[in-house]
Amino acid sequence: MGIRGVSGALAALVLVGACSSGTNETTSGSAATRAAGTGPVTLQHWCWGAGQKAKVEAFNKAHPDIQVRHTDAGGGTDTATKLVTASRAGNAPDTTCLEYQTLPAMIVAGALADISAHTGDIKDAFSPEVWSLTSFDGAVYGVPQDVGPMVLVYNRKRFEELKIEPPATWADFAEVAADVRKKDPEAYLATFAPAEFGNFAGLAQQAGASWWKVQDTTWSVGIADAPSLEVAGYWQGLIDKDLVKAQPLLTPEWNNQLNKGKILTWPSALWGAGVLYGIAEKQAGDWAIAPLPQWTKGDSRVAFQGGSAIAVTKNSKHAQAAATFAKWMNTDKTAYDIQIAEGEYPASKAGQQATGASEPPKLVAGQKDYWDVATKAAQSTIPHISWGPNVSTAQSAFQDAMAAAVRDKTPLADALKKTQQVVVDDMKATGFKVAGP
Repeated sequence: MGIRGVSGALAALVLVGACSSGTNETTSGSAATRAAGTGPVTLQHWCWGAGQKAKVEAFNKAHPDIQVRHTDAGGGTDTATKLVTASRAGNAPDTTCLEYQTLPAMIVAGALADISAHTGDIKDAFSPEVWSLTSFDGAVYGVPQDVGPMVLVYNRKRFEELKIEPPATWADFAEVAADVRKKDPEAYLATFAPAEFGNFAGLAQQAGASWWKVQDTTWSVGIADAPSLEVAGYWQGLIDKDLVKAQPLLTPEWNNQLNKGKILTWPSALWGAGVLYGIAEKQAGDWAIAPLPQWTKGDSRVAFQGGSAIAVTKNSKHAQAAATFAKWMNTDKTAYDIQIAEGEYPASKAGQQATGASEPPKLVAGQKDYWDVATKAAQSTIPHISWGPNVSTAQSAFQDAMAAAVRDKTPLADALKKTQQVVVDDMKATGFKVAGP
């Protein structure tokens, strides 16, 4: 599928984020066997994530006629990059996990199959907003798996020791950051990580930014729009005053600081608790989540950071069986129970309902209202968040420009402007019509 073939469809594509509660609809083992049609088949599946192995094993046990071999091809960015290469070579896996923001680029690359003929029975298992994350113009390019509404993950034990409270607004966040530096000069409330494209995008979207828009077939790019520049200015001020630490996340140095209790929060998403547990198991029960601080007091809206779907590739010779697998993985009770145990917030309505009766993730084991806070965050997600067709280009440009800005002590706002120009130039060179200079 070339650019001309999808530009009209992408013009109508709006990736939306919001969640609600409801009932579940699953595919039983016998129904799945019938769906496979041709008898025993073997599927290749790419996906990262701690719960994938267990989910695939459960699927295989319940579906003797459809057996799935799981491969971890890397995280979201690595998987998307490898998928394009494999698709062009004709040897892509049958199914793959993809982050929602990368779907447009995969559609443009012609890597994904339209599975709308196989998904009518599970459409109502998701809220319309979540279902829209993977579908448009009647075509369906994946089954939503998990969503990552943004929250503040914080070290509650250290907060209590320093006698500080989770900040309700970003203005409060700056005040608490200063308080932390006074009370423990070796500690920082948070990190500004120059490589975290999705995190910054989420904070900018929370502030009102819209990084990609499309009207008919004309795109506009707002990576350096006013809200985004304001967010850059906010973090610039914290960096300049040494109130946050500008450094990459999840490095040995950062992990060591976290384990020593010298990094006190991670404004990220619900999956953040699972990531931190992987590097700070001894702090299990010490952490909690709180609502993400607000840019405007009383405005509780947040963006998604991350979240993924399972898509069927065009290279698959078993599209119907692959669709059966994708549906089961994201609607069956066994599957979403595994997700919840790993700290993921399921995309399905039934999975979201089930969180209320579940234990919180291990890192936040002492937080009784964990799933209440999580559900409120999910219900407050901003609708109509659009992603463009060259997110990978934007991410790479953002990371390069932000890293240089931190290293050279130049304005973060200038890094956003550089990123915007790279993205616009790339879209024009690729054949998209882009408004503005």
